Amino acid sequence: MNVPSYYITDATVVDHGVLRLVFADGLSGEVEIINRMRGPVFEHARTAEGFSEVFVDAEIGTIAWPGGADLAPDTLYERVRSGAWPVDVVAA
Repeated sequence: MNVPSYYITDATVVDHGVLRLVFADGLSGEVEIINRMRGPVFEHARTAEGFSEVFVDAEIGTIAWPGGADLAPDTLYERVRSGAWPVDVVAA
């Protein structure tokens, strides 16, 4: 199966709010994501106990938590690759 380079293949908790991610193309690095985990779906995942329940959902190629919380893998890839969060584009 050919997967996009930005699909996440492994995730390890480094600290509360920080993960070490490995992507399909071999890129890897640490990323602090706690401030990106917004909304009620992340309520439990933002706790220390909940954060540690992170897993890689191979079907959608990203990190997820029980209850349906997940983050976009392409955004995480860009953060690890460039060190910056992609800028949100708002349509005029």
